[in-house]
Amino acid sequence: MEIRHMGPIGALITGVDVKTMDDAAFAKIYRTWLDCNVICVRDQQLQIDDFLAYSRRFGDVSPHPAKSTRHPERPEITLLGTNKFRADGTLDQDIYRRGAEGFHTDGSYEEVPYKATQLYAIAIPNQGGDTFFSSGYAAYEALPQRLQERLEGRYGLFKYGGRKQANALLNAEDRTVPPVRHPLVRVHPETGRKLLYFDQNKILSIEGLEATESDAIIDEMTAFMIEPPDQYRHQWKKGDVVIWDNRCSYHKAAGDYPPEQDRIHWRVSIKSR
Repeated sequence: MEIRHMGPIGALITGVDVKTMDDAAFAKIYRTWLDCNVICVRDQQLQIDDFLAYSRRFGDVSPHPAKSTRHPERPEITLLGTNKFRADGTLDQDIYRRGAEGFHTDGSYEEVPYKATQLYAIAIPNQGGDTFFSSGYAAYEALPQRLQERLEGRYGLFKYGGRKQANALLNAEDRTVPPVRHPLVRVHPETGRKLLYFDQNKILSIEGLEATESDAIIDEMTAFMIEPPDQYRHQWKKGDVVIWDNRCSYHKAAGDYPPEQDRIHWRVSIKSR
């Protein structure tokens, strides 16, 4: 196994088969993941059961609430990039640009948020289609002290679609789920490091603040997330397995590949056991 650190965050791992590796090899991968926020294990050849078995070594696999994009036979898996053209031939931007509307963290709308998200690259376009990642640790450290102090002990209210109600991928019956609350400044349960837990696409308000102040702080943090610190840009190759830690990182898709080309991934959402 070879591990190449890509910068302040991100690591590329080669020379291992996730289908057959032993517990010692997985422990090394898991430790690298905690240290680097996001890792790619390259050159994998996986069937669905292989992908699920590897994903479950990180935690429990939970179906995504967007039922329309679940795998028809394995609902634990979300299909990304399929069916992006409507019956009339027009491009469905909700599918094509899924995940490209700014840095965010997955599962903040869940009572128990996602520990991790993992993708397996099935088809990759010949240009574009990268994914950007950034660090929640670095984001917290870069906040002005006044904002760190204002957010300490505060909870955010989160809901799929957030203030823009961008919930077109949900079934109608799933759009009325009540918001959940999570601390905005938290300590990672495994690394012990303090971080900013924020999702500009899912947050509704900051609990305990007047609406005007809550909106102003959310807008300030959203502007900060346009170019957050400690970034890693992943250029996909077919066979890549990429997992990121939703507890301490943000990500966004570039949303820039040629629409006529395929960019298809299997995706799973992972929760702590």
